[in-house]
Amino acid sequence: MKKINSSLFKSVMSKFPTGVAIITINNNNNYFGKTVNSLASVSLNPPLVLFSLKKKSSFLKDYKKSSFFGINILARKQKKLSISFSKLKPKWGDTKFSLSKNNIPLIEGSVANLNCKNNKTIIQGDHIIFICKILEGQINTKLRPLVYLNSNYL
Repeated sequence: MKKINSSLFKSVMSKFPTGVAIITINNNNNYFGKTVNSLASVSLNPPLVLFSLKKKSSFLKDYKKSSFFGINILARKQKKLSISFSKLKPKWGDTKFSLSKNNIPLIEGSVANLNCKNNKTIIQGDHIIFICKILEGQINTKLRPLVYLNSNYL
């Protein structure tokens, strides 16, 4: 074992396969989306999930103010969308979406979409963790998820 540093930590964590999601919000009819692979389930009862964003993430102030989030679990065919929404200032372009009951964008063609309420925000290290209660969800069983492993999409 070696003493951990940021380079070794990143390398170790890259060996853990994750799904890829885009977290969406609506701030006064301005839509924002950020690609994350930090999505995890927290609780079955009540249904809770978490995701985290870097403290230096673009539009972080908007995410911290948001009461509701859309969680869009991406399909394999949405790799370009993932890359686009991982940029500093992502653009929606021709991204197709519908709005949830809370007017949050839900991206079409995703493996699954969740409509969530922000339950708690925790500052930890260089990230902010958002814990969300799931209000509604939908699944497209015909699609396969986009996976991220070794800093590559699968």
